[in-house]
This record gives sequence, structure tokens and C-alpha cells, in this order.
Amino acid sequence: MRAVVQRVSRARVVVGQEIVGEIGRGLLVLLGVARADTIAQAEWLADKIVTLRIFQDDEGKMNLGVAEVSGEVLVVSQFTLYGDCCKGRRPSFVEAAPPETAIPLYEKFVEAVRAQGIKTATGRFGAMMQVELVNDGPVTLIVESK
Repeated sequence: MRAVVQRVSRARVVVGQEIVGEIGRGLLVLLGVARADTIAQAEWLADKIVTLRIFQDDEGKMNLGVAEVSGEVLVVSQFTLYGDCCKGRRPSFVEAAPPETAIPLYEKFVEAVRAQGIKTATGRFGAMMQVELVNDGPVTLIVESK
């Protein structure tokens, strides 16, 4: 699994005219699932992201996790994170998991974040989404499971 994690002061996902997910201070997670990914990887990645110490403490050091700042998480599925642009002009998505594989792993990731007591919102899997965010810092990381 591959995630682009952004520390945000706010973020939301809009489908059509409907806001389907919205958070205040916290993390926006763009989540890609590969064909060979497993439930164990989804759980590991959720724990890794929730415990990342990327929020500032009283001394201005990135030393706190999202739970320690009462932050929220917005998870948005993004199969294009597995787009391979090495050949030609059009990305290849052969590494991205098909929906029948990706949906349960995406849902397991969301469940694992929520299980840690984090308020979690989501986009809508497979929908054309507009993602709006205010990147705080900016802080943006790429985190991958093994």
C-alpha cells in the first residue's frame, strides 16, 4: 500500500455538489492499494500513519501524533498512486489493485484508523472526487507498506 500523507488545517471531499467527507486539523491520506497488498499491510500502514510524529509540540518540534493533538483523518482512495509513468506518455495502472481487491483493503485501513480512536472521514471509493485542503507547513510524506 502507498499513502501520501498531508498535515492539514482542514480538508474535505466533494462529489458532485455533496460534501462526503470533511475534517479540521489532522491528516489527509491519499491511499493507493496494489494487487499484492494484504490486510496485515493495511493494519500496519494505518498504525504507522496514526503514530507519525509530525505535529509540533510546545517547542515547535515535530514530536506529536494526530491523536495527541486531537486531530482527525480524511482517507481518500487514489489508485493513481500506482500509476507507472516510465514508458510512453500514458500512465500504466497494472500495479493498482482492482476494486474487488482494493475496496476491502481500503475499508480495513479506515477501520484500523478508527480503532485507534481517531475521528475519521472518507471520500467515496471509485467516484470522481474534488479534494480541497489547506496543507499545514506544508508537511507532505509518502509512506509505503513493505
